[in-house]
Amino acid sequence: MPPALGPNKIPIVDKNESAKPVCDAAKIATPAMQQYFIHKEKYGDCLLFYRMGDFYELFFDDAVKASGILDIALTKRGKHAGDDIPMCGVPVHAAEMYLQKLIVSGIKIAICEQMETPEEAKKRGYKEVVRRDVVRIVTPGTITEEALLPREQSQYLAALHVMGDIAALAWLELSTGELIASETSAQGLPALLARVSPRELLIAQHTYESLGGTPWFHEWRDISAIRADSQFDARKAERALTQHYRVGDLSAFGAFSRAELGALGALLDYIQLTQLEAAARLDPPKQESQDASLQMDAATRRNLELTSTLTGERKGSLLHTLDRSVTAPASRMLSSWLAAPSREVSVIEARQEAVSWCHTQTNLRDQLRIALRSVPDMERAIGRLSLKRGGPRDLQLIGAGLGQAVVIGEMLRSQQMPETLNLLREALGGHSHLAESLTEALMAEVPVRAVDGNFIRSDYRDDLAEWRRLRDESKRILTVMEAKLKKDTDIGSLKIKHNNMLGYFIEITAIHEKKVPETFIRRQGLAGSLRYSTPELNDIARKIEDAGTKSLQLELMIFEELVAEVLRSAGPIVKTARALAELDVYNALAERAEEGGWARPKLVSEPVFEVSAGRHPVVEAALRRNHQEFIANDCTMGDAARLWLITGPNMGGKSTFLRQQAMLVILAQIGSYVPAKLATIGLVDKLFCRVGAADDLARGQSTFMVEMVETASILNQATPESFVILDEIGRGTATYDGVSIAWAVAEHLHNITQCRALFATHFHELTELATSLPRLKNYHATAKEYQGQLVFLHTITEGFADKSYGIHVAALAGMPKPVLIRARALLKTLESGHSITEKNITPDLPLFTQIAPAANKMAERLESVDVDGISPREALDILAELKVLIGEK
Repeated sequence: MPPALGPNKIPIVDKNESAKPVCDAAKIATPAMQQYFIHKEKYGDCLLFYRMGDFYELFFDDAVKASGILDIALTKRGKHAGDDIPMCGVPVHAAEMYLQKLIVSGIKIAICEQMETPEEAKKRGYKEVVRRDVVRIVTPGTITEEALLPREQSQYLAALHVMGDIAALAWLELSTGELIASETSAQGLPALLARVSPRELLIAQHTYESLGGTPWFHEWRDISAIRADSQFDARKAERALTQHYRVGDLSAFGAFSRAELGALGALLDYIQLTQLEAAARLDPPKQESQDASLQMDAATRRNLELTSTLTGERKGSLLHTLDRSVTAPASRMLSSWLAAPSREVSVIEARQEAVSWCHTQTNLRDQLRIALRSVPDMERAIGRLSLKRGGPRDLQLIGAGLGQAVVIGEMLRSQQMPETLNLLREALGGHSHLAESLTEALMAEVPVRAVDGNFIRSDYRDDLAEWRRLRDESKRILTVMEAKLKKDTDIGSLKIKHNNMLGYFIEITAIHEKKVPETFIRRQGLAGSLRYSTPELNDIARKIEDAGTKSLQLELMIFEELVAEVLRSAGPIVKTARALAELDVYNALAERAEEGGWARPKLVSEPVFEVSAGRHPVVEAALRRNHQEFIANDCTMGDAARLWLITGPNMGGKSTFLRQQAMLVILAQIGSYVPAKLATIGLVDKLFCRVGAADDLARGQSTFMVEMVETASILNQATPESFVILDEIGRGTATYDGVSIAWAVAEHLHNITQCRALFATHFHELTELATSLPRLKNYHATAKEYQGQLVFLHTITEGFADKSYGIHVAALAGMPKPVLIRARALLKTLESGHSITEKNITPDLPLFTQIAPAANKMAERLESVDVDGISPREALDILAELKVLIGEK
């Protein structure tokens, strides 16, 4: 068993162990609580959802903890060792809502179900307790319920294995079966984790001990589940994987390294631990090379707001601006493309061809989008069915999805398309029979759970139709019987009712007791009514119950047959589902390109970057919503100008321009069109974006330390094929220190790294670098002063800015006017070459300390005075006003 390191450890349970020693608490408990203690001992680090009838009950510390998180009443049930037993519970039918709250809190839950009915337990002995067993452990990374999963976002469970300088990460989406492994260097591990962004991370004990104290690992500590080192053993993993996939060896899936095998094995072991007897449907493991995708570190992803904003919202991100897909699987696929843009020209160009074809087929694209809107999430439906958590609705979703696949395939059948789309079209066929079978079997309206019944069409099976006829006919007979008994007894309030304890019975109000016939058999007496039965009623009730039971049993049998038929075709169905999602992505990208007037970029191997009239997709979309126009800019980088040094005022558009170029790189390398008139982009291997900074108090790092750590990471990892964006390096320290650091960083990028880079700065001293660095060019964000106001032109022009206009921006921000007046005076002093520490430059200013509360009013009054146009009398009046203001408190 792994040591208790961290909040998310799950104890390893030997699934083959038939007997467990009874804990001390269980020895003195009632039989029912003995059973509880035995299960709780096995899953001590989980909340135990203990099924009792229609509720999941929680006891002792579990109840106290859950009641606080779920905001439900904490009660008590009986006593244990002389003390009250705290208890709370949630209804089974609403359990998902409560599970969601617990999962968000990082808590794991063991679901302990009743494995038999109370009647079945009594057959074993009058005092026998209903048999219960834990059927599943719910963890953040193993959720499959539709209501708990984000529709448009993947929820990965990942396993991290480090062997010396080599690190491997394997990640799994249990709801879809997607399974991927990748190896990287220890230096590249933070970027890989940031890309996958798992919901739960399995990590070996020794790895946790070595990484736990590193600053970059801090954000992953709370989601880490620490596992025994033995769970990452490569030889053990290989045996488990070959057994799971029923193959002789894994060579057909790829040449996995020992580190990758260890991570894959840990994932498989964890799935078997948490899902117990349920057999998850997993894709064959896919090996992914880090060289195949554009690398981005966590800071770059955060600063560019690729899939979520800095506040964690999808709205306002690049994904939200780009996504025009009409299905949830397509949104997830597009998100994964943005997380890992391709570096393979063949992949990018194949995607571009598909997008271009969809872009030209306007009418067909519209028809396809309408058809795709009716395609459900078949991948996740298959996942639930394979784990025995699916129901009739999942079968219906699959039937509907396969039916739409046939329709869409027919729409594309006669089209001349690129090879990528031809392959997708082929994947849509072959499911007509299964789609028809599911449609014929299932009613139009079906329940979520199979045990609720009434989801198979009566005409699907003759025997089912017969049992339902008997059931429904018996109910009609009861209606006739009730009317006859009312007439025979002259009791108008007589009713035939049903409950789970008595079954069917006759209910009569107590005031009519003398009218009750002697043939009635008394069953129960209440305060205001009496309940009876008759031999005839008992006979009909038995037929109803038998017919209802038989029809439900038959429906459940048919359900299992349909599920088995679907799962036999699970692989082809998932392939079809993913083909539909990919087709949706291409249509969505074409739709977005047409909507925004975007252009198809040209990808080349040379390290160039030539963009004509480029725009920032997110900012442009926001401006359009406000009926404003985005100012487009060109950007040309190549051997003659690899490094742009950009000066100019804050709010002048520098940061937008910098991020804009990074986004164009990402869009181009996922195969999308880009918001530009023309674009030629050389493939980028690594993209770095360091803009803005903030304290990282949790890691004990100041703003400047965060800035330096991120900059150091860029300089240590960037290559000549990389694209680097730097904004305001060195601003977090003293001026001379900052200028020196920024100067040295620029030289390193130019002379050593030799990559394409955009470097924005307010240190005007750096513009002199253009005289010594031949491939550095000065550019600036333009602005003009008009009638005392600063006007931002939002254009980037060759040359450097003569000043930063910082005081103008301060004025726009609402800085108090006395501060602005003083700042302008000090600026003039500095620009004249004087020091502001000289005594004659900084005299005591008692006036301002005395009139601080009235300073704004005085400044406003003075600025409104036309000194050249007032009379002496008016001047005296103004002076009197100022004296009054000085006296104000």
